[in-house]
Amino acid sequence: MKKVSLLILMLVVVGNYSCERDDLCPEATQTTARLVIEAFDVSLPEDSKNIFGLRIEGINENGEGNGVLENYNVVTSSELILPLRTDAEVTQYKLHRDYAINDNGTPDDTSDDFEEGNEDIITITYIPEDVFVSRACGFKTVFNNVQIRIDVDDVDDDEWIRSITTENDNQIVENEAEAHFILLH
Repeated sequence: MKKVSLLILMLVVVGNYSCERDDLCPEATQTTARLVIEAFDVSLPEDSKNIFGLRIEGINENGEGNGVLENYNVVTSSELILPLRTDAEVTQYKLHRDYAINDNGTPDDTSDDFEEGNEDIITITYIPEDVFVSRACGFKTVFNNVQIRIDVDDVDDDEWIRSITTENDNQIVENEAEAHFILLH
């Protein structure tokens, strides 16, 4: 019986020491960061301002919507946390303020429904750089020279976003603990 217990104990000890520190990726390890944009009042730029009825939808390379961003389907928020494409140098989003579906007085007939609110399109350009983190965590992408443009040729011709600014000419996105851009509306 002692031999069995000793054998089990040896297996446990050897099993614990056979994993190297680099075999497990700690949860606290920084991975690919998302772009953080904080919203402020255009008339009082020091004051944070919520965006009501916010809906954010990604746009694919063909200019078509490719789905609503998780946690951004008609919400109120003063902070936007947007993932950037790691396989491209451009990411586009439709930012819709005061979003609602108008059923046109026929709740049972969706064929005549239409969207209400104000939609602006932003284009984010950057230079992605893959950086090795560790054997267990693999690579993360750092986004260099990040710039945001508000597309004034969007569908409604009535931009609610007045400006998007950053303090750095060569904005880098590698940490999402702080805001990268300020949106004034």
